[in-house]
Formats: sequence, C-alpha cells, structure tokens
Amino acid sequence: MSNAATFDTRTDTAIPVESPLAYSYRHSGAPRGSGYRLKLRERAMLGHLILRGGAIVLDEAVREVLGINLPGQPQALMHDASGERSIQWLSPDEWLVIVPGGEEFPLETKLREYLGDAHYAISDVSGGQTLLEISGEAARELLMKTVIYDVHPSNFPVGKGVTTVFAKATTILRRPSEERWELVVRRSFADYCYRWLLDAGSEYGVNVEQ
Repeated sequence: MSNAATFDTRTDTAIPVESPLAYSYRHSGAPRGSGYRLKLRERAMLGHLILRGGAIVLDEAVREVLGINLPGQPQALMHDASGERSIQWLSPDEWLVIVPGGEEFPLETKLREYLGDAHYAISDVSGGQTLLEISGEAARELLMKTVIYDVHPSNFPVGKGVTTVFAKATTILRRPSEERWELVVRRSFADYCYRWLLDAGSEYGVNVEQ
C-alpha cells in the first residue's frame, strides 16, 4: 500500500454541489426544441483520475481492478462492457481514467493497494474537469469549424482521443461511438466552451439535455 496522503473529495457536506455548467444554464439558457441537428449534454460530476507510470505494471493493475486493459496504441480510448468507464492514452506514460461519480476514490484506493511500492502516480482531477457530449448529424460539421485537429473519419475513427485546441481553449477530444463525440474540458473553461458551442451550433439547431 502506498504511503501517499489520499482523501475522498466527495465526503458528505451541507454545501450544495453544482455542475460546472449550472451558471451557464442560468445565464445563457439551455435551448430545447424540434428540428435540431445537434444535441449537447454535460456528463457532470464524473470521476477523473490521471495515472502515470510504466505501462506493464499499470496495465496489470487496471485490468485487475477496473476490468479494462490499458490502450495498446497512442491516442486510443478503451471502455468497459457497460460503456460507463473508460481509459485513454494521453502520453507515453500518462492515462486518463473516467468512471461514474463516486467511484474515483475507491478506485484510487484499490489501485494503490494493488500497485504497492511500484513507481507510479495517481491524481484525482475530478473537481477540475467536466465532460461535454456532442451528438447529432451535424456534430462533425460543428467540430470542423471549432477544433484544429482533422476530424474526418479516416483520421479520427471511433475509439480515438486527442489533446487539441477547441476555439481558444485546450481540450481532450474523444470519439467513443459513430454518432457521439466528447470534450473533456477544464472546469474554468466550461462556460466558455458551452457558449461557443451554442453560438457555433446555432445554424444547425441545438438541443441541450440537462
């Protein structure tokens, strides 16, 4: 077991917890209607962990604890059978794990117990990030005028994820399925990215699911 100091960031509290986009919904609105070609949804309050270390030792631990292998190729994205838990290769010794909210601390604890004295690092970044989901027939058109990375299917197949620039913000862009894209953005950029999506998507019609 690691001797690193760890704590659960989701302990019981009387202070209400709000989505990173709660302010945006109140001040920029959340359009709904028919005839839209884009759908936006925030998957708020998920658990985000950054893993760093050697691929061999981490792969064994993640497979045992989470039931997912580390991606075998750079920029690859893997999901478990339910589709609710994922792991993405960010850099040669860095991976992003996303799990349902509340699972991150037990997962971190189990990984530390399994890894013991191995050389690794685990950082809980759940409070600093959120995930925006984009779907609909115009999703790729929207991304083509918003990100600098080539999102053509031949260059961006299902199961790929990259760190890129969205408008003027850094983001992780992922494609978990044919019809769905995901943006992992910093909490401080969430309102900016949301308002940009509403503006850039207005010509297609946008439906926001809360």
